[in-house]
Amino acid sequence: MYLTVSAMHRVGSASNGNNSTRPRKEKRLTYVLNDSDDTKHCAGINCLALLTSEASDGSDYLFTGSRDGRLKRWVLSVDRATCSATFESHVDWVNDAVLVGDSTLVSCSSDTTLKTWNALSLGTCTRTLRQHSDYVTCLAAAGKNSNIVASGGLGGEVFVWDIEAATTPVSKSNDTTVDESSNGINGSGNLLPLTSLRTINSSTNMSMNTNQTQGYIPLAAKGHKDSVYALATNESGTILVSGGTEKVVRVWDARTGSKTLKLKGHTDNIRALLLDSTGRYCLSGSSDSMIRLWDIGQQRCVHSYAVHTDSVWALASTPTFSHVYSGGRDFSLYLTDLQTRESSLLCTGEHPILQLALHGDSMWVASTDSSVHRWPTEGCNPEKIFQRGNSFLAGNLSFSRARVSPEGSTPVPVYKEPTLTIRGTPAIVQHEVLNNKRHVLTKDASGSVKLWEITKGVVIEDYGKVSFEEKKEELFEMVSIPAWFTVDTRLGSLSVHLDTPQCFSAEMYSADLNIVGKPEDDKVNLGRETLKGLLAHWLRKRKQRTGSPASANGELLSGKDIASRSLTHSRIEVDGSSENDTMVYPPFEFSVTSPPSIITEGSHGGPWRKKITDLDGTKDEKDFPWWCLDCVLNNRLPPRENTKCSFYLQPCEGSSVQIVTQGKLSAPRILRIHKVINYVIEKMVLDKPLDSLNADGSFAPGLTGSQSQHQTVGDGPFRSGFKPWQKLRPSIEILCSNQASNLLLTCLTYNLMTLHEYSMVLSPEMSLATVRAYVWKKSEDLVLNYRLVQSR
Repeated sequence: MYLTVSAMHRVGSASNGNNSTRPRKEKRLTYVLNDSDDTKHCAGINCLALLTSEASDGSDYLFTGSRDGRLKRWVLSVDRATCSATFESHVDWVNDAVLVGDSTLVSCSSDTTLKTWNALSLGTCTRTLRQHSDYVTCLAAAGKNSNIVASGGLGGEVFVWDIEAATTPVSKSNDTTVDESSNGINGSGNLLPLTSLRTINSSTNMSMNTNQTQGYIPLAAKGHKDSVYALATNESGTILVSGGTEKVVRVWDARTGSKTLKLKGHTDNIRALLLDSTGRYCLSGSSDSMIRLWDIGQQRCVHSYAVHTDSVWALASTPTFSHVYSGGRDFSLYLTDLQTRESSLLCTGEHPILQLALHGDSMWVASTDSSVHRWPTEGCNPEKIFQRGNSFLAGNLSFSRARVSPEGSTPVPVYKEPTLTIRGTPAIVQHEVLNNKRHVLTKDASGSVKLWEITKGVVIEDYGKVSFEEKKEELFEMVSIPAWFTVDTRLGSLSVHLDTPQCFSAEMYSADLNIVGKPEDDKVNLGRETLKGLLAHWLRKRKQRTGSPASANGELLSGKDIASRSLTHSRIEVDGSSENDTMVYPPFEFSVTSPPSIITEGSHGGPWRKKITDLDGTKDEKDFPWWCLDCVLNNRLPPRENTKCSFYLQPCEGSSVQIVTQGKLSAPRILRIHKVINYVIEKMVLDKPLDSLNADGSFAPGLTGSQSQHQTVGDGPFRSGFKPWQKLRPSIEILCSNQASNLLLTCLTYNLMTLHEYSMVLSPEMSLATVRAYVWKKSEDLVLNYRLVQSR
C-alpha cells in the first residue's frame, strides 16, 4: 500500500466497455449461520407428517418441515422425541410435506421445487422436481399404496405427480440432489421431446406426459386464476380439491386434470381442505373464520361451523370423518362433532396454529413458533371430550358462536399443558450490521440479544434479555468499512449474502484482525478470506479426490467454464499481496461443531444447500458461481470500485511548515492517519538536518521541507535508521475541518480527538474512509491539514 501523488484513479465497470448491454447479474453465494444445537428448528413449523410403526422399521416417526428451510425426523416414544435426521436441501421455507409409498418423503418449498427423500435415511435427497414457476405452498397425497401427489402454489399452478415415475433415474448419474431433466430440460439446455398421453399406473388410471428415459412431466390441472393455498385428495387419488385466494373450492378429476365443479360459499381465502376416503365429503377452513362441510355429490354446503374467532388455517379429522379438529390464527385448537355441531375448546397456545397431525389419542400441533407440541385429544374416542362439559354449539355465521354452555361465557380450555414439547430455537426477529462490518447484533423471539462474528459464523457475546437499541448504541464504533455483504433473517437465522464484486470491496490490515505471523501492514480482503474459510473443507476433499493441491498460483481450472467466463470480464486482478496464501486465518475459521450451510448455484442444476462440512469435493464449476472458484482456486478478484480515497494535503493556515506535493493524493481507503503523518515527516526531515529548526520547533524562515520528488509513503512502519542529526523527530498533527459537522462534533466527546478552530485533530488510528464519512461529510475530495505541534 502506498500514497501516490496523482489524479484519483477511476475503476472501470466490470462489463465490457465496447458493449453497452447491461451485464447479467452474477449468481450469489449465501451462507446460513446455524445455532449451536443443530437438532432444533429455528423458525416456524409449517408442516407435519407421521410415519407409524406399521409402515416403518418398528418406530413411530414425526417429520417436521420449517421456515428455516429444513425438515427433521423425530423418533417418538411415550415421553420423548429425539431428532434422528435433518433433511437439508431446500433453499427457502419448507411449506408442506407428505409421505408416499413405502418410505418416500415429498416436500415442497418457496424455492419453487418439490424434493423427494428417503424418509428412513440420514437425510438423502433422491430427486428435485422443478415444474412450478413460483412458491409451492401445499401438497396432497393419496392413500398409502399410491404414488400420487398433487402440488399447488402461487400463480394458480396445480400439478399431479406420479412420484415413482418422477424419481425413476434418467441416466447412470448417481446425483442425489438435482434432477435436471425434471423440468423438461436436458443437459444441453434443450427442451425434451414429450410423448403422448399414456397410463403410468394401472391402479390409479392416471395419464401423464412422460418419457422415463429422458424426463418426466407432471399432469397440469389448469383453471385457477390466482394462488392456491390448500389441496386434498381421496384415498384412491381420483378426486382432487383445491382452494386459495379465489374463495371457492375447485373439484378436479385427478386422472385427467379436468375441472368438474366449484363450490361457492366462503367469503375469504381458503386455507385448509380435507376429503374423506371416498371423496364424497369435503371440509374446508377459511380466513373468514368458518369451517364448511360440502357434499360433493350434491354440489352444496351441508353444514357450516363458526367456532373460531379468526382465520382457520389447519384441519384434521378422525379416521371415520365424524369429528374435525381445527386450529388457526386465534391460537386455539377446537374439536367439533360434524353431525351434532357440538364443539369444545381443547387448548390455547401462544402462537397461530399452522398444521395438525393426529397420532392415536394425541394431536401434534405446529405453529409459527419453532417448537412443536403434543396435546391429548382422545382421537380414538372424541366423545370423551364432550363428556367433560364446557362444550358449545357451533354457530353458522362468520366470527360468531351460538354457544350453549351453563354460564354462557367464553369456552374454557379442556387441557392446560401439552404432554410433550419438541423445543426449537427462537427465531431471530431483529438484526443490525455494525460499523466494523464483521459483527451483527441480533434479537430473537424470546428477547435475547446476541453478537455474531460473521467471518467465523459464531456468537461471540450473549447479552441476554437487554435493550437492543441501547446495546446497539453501546457497540457503535466510528469506523467506515464498505458494505461487503448483506444479511436477512427470513430463515429464522442469519443468512449472509455475498455478491460479486461488492463482497471483495472491504479490506483491513492484518494487525487490526490480530493475525499472528502475518506482516501487520498486509491488507486482508474480508470477502476472499471468508470464502476460503467457507470452502476449506471442500478444498481438502477436492485435493484428496484429485490427488493434487488446489490451484493457488493463478493457473486456470481445467475445463472451459471459468476460463471463458474470466476472459469476458476485463481487468481481473490477481491478489498479489496474498503470496498464493491458502492458509485459513483464525478470524475466518468457521465452526465444525455447528457449521454454516451454503446456499448457491452454479451453471447447471439450480440452487442447492449443504453444510460446509458435508461438501465431499465432487462439486465443481457446474455447482458453484464461477467467481467463487476463481477467487479460491485461482487467487483472482474481480475489478473493484472505490478502494481508493483521493485527498489534498495542505499546511494549516499560518503554518511555516511546507512540504512538496504535486496536487491530489490517492491512497487506500483503509490507510491510517499515522501513515499520513509519516509521509509529512519524511518530506520534512529525511534530507535536512534538524538544526534548521528554531527553538519552538518550527522551520527556520525561508526553508521548506524536502525537495525530493519521491511522493509515496509505504504501509510499513516509519523508516528507521536516522542519521545522528535526525534523533529529534518532530511531532505532527493532521486536522480536518467541515463546518457542516462542527455543531455535531462539539456535542460529541471522544478521547482521541478534539475540536480546534473549526477543525478536528484526527486520531492517528483513524482511516481515510472514516475521516471522510464522519468528519469531512462532503462529496468533493477530502482536504487534510498538517501542522507542527509546539514543544512543551
